[in-house]
Amino acid sequence: MDNVNKPELSFWQIWNMSFGFLGIQFGWGLQMANMSSIYRYLGASGDQIPLLWLAAPMTGLLVQPIIGYMSDHTWNRFGRRKPYFLVGAILSSLALLAMPNCSALWMAAGLLWILDASINISMEPFRAFVSDMLPKKQQAAGFTMQSFFIGLGAVIASSMPWIFTHVMGLTDTNDQAIPETVRYSFYIGALVFIGAILYTILTTKEYPPIESSISKPRKKICLTKTIDGFIDIINNIKTMPSVMSKIALVQFFHGWVYFSCGSILETLWQLMYLGHKVLKIHYIKKVLLGVDLCLDSIH
Repeated sequence: MDNVNKPELSFWQIWNMSFGFLGIQFGWGLQMANMSSIYRYLGASGDQIPLLWLAAPMTGLLVQPIIGYMSDHTWNRFGRRKPYFLVGAILSSLALLAMPNCSALWMAAGLLWILDASINISMEPFRAFVSDMLPKKQQAAGFTMQSFFIGLGAVIASSMPWIFTHVMGLTDTNDQAIPETVRYSFYIGALVFIGAILYTILTTKEYPPIESSISKPRKKICLTKTIDGFIDIINNIKTMPSVMSKIALVQFFHGWVYFSCGSILETLWQLMYLGHKVLKIHYIKKVLLGVDLCLDSIH
């Protein structure tokens, strides 16, 4: 639909169309807070963990432009972005259910690649959902609402093992490598992910896109269509506005600092947990607070 003809949406309509991001960020939050620990539970050494974390940036680099291009050129009876929301949510929820039941390091590493790819399938079209559904003067409100659910989902998901231990009084009585608090957190995360996405799908109606943005049926073999798609993506990168180029540069350093700070944070938490005898605990806590604030401001 042309931007001029888009009706203004109410607060609750913007809430409904953004609610799915709660589930998406729940998946990211569980991953960021627990995967290093899961790797350690399964026997990974400290120098292996950074390599195992390559799944996150690599899948984003590969999946996001492809899914973005595909969803831009999709329109059927299920909608434009909604099919990707649903497929990504189903795959992500299955991966979240399977992750805490891994019995070997290679299983967890492989599942992280699947989980990251699946979350990206849902997340990338969600970013375009705001410009699809809202007129220009409401788009800032739409992105603000998405940011609210991103923050809410990250905080709750990261706190889930602590909540199970300190609020609900759950103790680990099993002999499995991964604690029950982490397992139950991932199970709840799977339900929240699929539930939040379904809520958005069922409460929000998509507008049909402008005809010129949808691919016309062409009698080409699948390989030719795929090559054309990649060429189109490369051409779009080459011709993107200068503002987008500057944002891309900022995002590059954002990712660099974000994952570097995350590695420091995880190491310091372990030092505090193990009661490091050289570094004083109150010093570690202060550094943890500083790194955490740094991560929050960057995000």
